[in-house]
Amino acid sequence: MAKQQYFITGTDTDAGKTHVCVGLLKAAARRGSRSMGVKPIAAGAEVIDGKLCNEDALQIQAASSVALRYEQVNPVVFAPAIAPHIAAAKENKIVTVSRLEGFVRGTLLSPHDFALVEGAGGWRVPVNDRELLSDLAKRLGMPVIVVVDMRLGCLNHAFLTMEAIRRDGLQIAGWVANGGQHEMPCYEENLATLNDMLSAPLLGSLSWHQDSQTAEQEFDQLLQNLSS
Repeated sequence: MAKQQYFITGTDTDAGKTHVCVGLLKAAARRGSRSMGVKPIAAGAEVIDGKLCNEDALQIQAASSVALRYEQVNPVVFAPAIAPHIAAAKENKIVTVSRLEGFVRGTLLSPHDFALVEGAGGWRVPVNDRELLSDLAKRLGMPVIVVVDMRLGCLNHAFLTMEAIRRDGLQIAGWVANGGQHEMPCYEENLATLNDMLSAPLLGSLSWHQDSQTAEQEFDQLLQNLSS
């Protein structure tokens, strides 16, 4: 089986990137793949056992079948839940894309079959006053999975995100419709519009409120669609 590596982004903050990342990592493990996830930079953390930890990164670490230290999963973390470049500036720290790339490539040296690199916020998130997190995705060159938060306004967010990714010269592996977080009028019609107009494969339509067995089945199908 060929090694699979993807970058996961979302149409906005809290679009459901970690939900999708964790679900795919577990699905990959169920099929017998060595799976691992990386969240290079995170803002919003608390001290656990004397170490500053981000909840999303902890979930990704737990879902990975490859045993990784927290620092390998989330090398750069800040306590306040604010834009990462602002959090870094408040601590007089400089974060660069080249540094993040080095961290990610170092973690990816661990033997694996399936790897996901999860971004922060949406596609155009500043890392410093000159660079964006999308610059990291460009350096890594991985196909991109886009998580669309299905709510009012998602059509515009999805179209602009896809346009930006293509402008950056990256392949879009597909998109995931993440429903269940919001009551969305005309959900099926909006889903059909996106499916018709995004020019990228719909990998799956997910709900946050299904039972665990249904969730596993949905993510198993999503992984199969991603691999086909």
